Amino acid sequence: MQSSLSLKSLVLAIGLVLSAAAPAVFAMPHGGGPRGGMPGMELMHALDDVGATDAQRQQIREIFKSAREDLRSQREQGQALHKQMLQAFGATNVDANAVEALRKQQLALHDAASQRMTRAMVEAARVLSPEQRAKLTERMGKRMERMHERMQERSRGHDRNG
Repeated sequence: MQSSLSLKSLVLAIGLVLSAAAPAVFAMPHGGGPRGGMPGMELMHALDDVGATDAQRQQIREIFKSAREDLRSQREQGQALHKQMLQAFGATNVDANAVEALRKQQLALHDAASQRMTRAMVEAARVLSPEQRAKLTERMGKRMERMHERMQERSRGHDRNG
């Protein structure tokens, strides 16, 4: 039982480490979205739903293109930190101080990416009218509700199986 708990703890720790590298995804040239796998496609469809003009769509496309370019270098940094973290956990003796230092670096990288994406989102929101933003936030709220429901369903499935 003790070894099973230790294995579960290690898997959880590695999962947390991998999720900390998620900001690097923002800088990736390809995405895994439901609409063709192209980053921004979901946003473009959302802009269709709120009646965005061609000029608005172009401005928003440029805003996110700029953000993606800014985040591209963070992708490489995130990948390097990810490799270092895997090496730290794979070492004969796991150095808690080294792991903590890497975690802090990943957190700083994530924070910088979050700040840049937030800035891009604010810039894009300013391109839209208040009515368009209201429609967009309603649409995104519904999407978040569906995602939350799916996560709860999956969690219930894992609880029964685990």
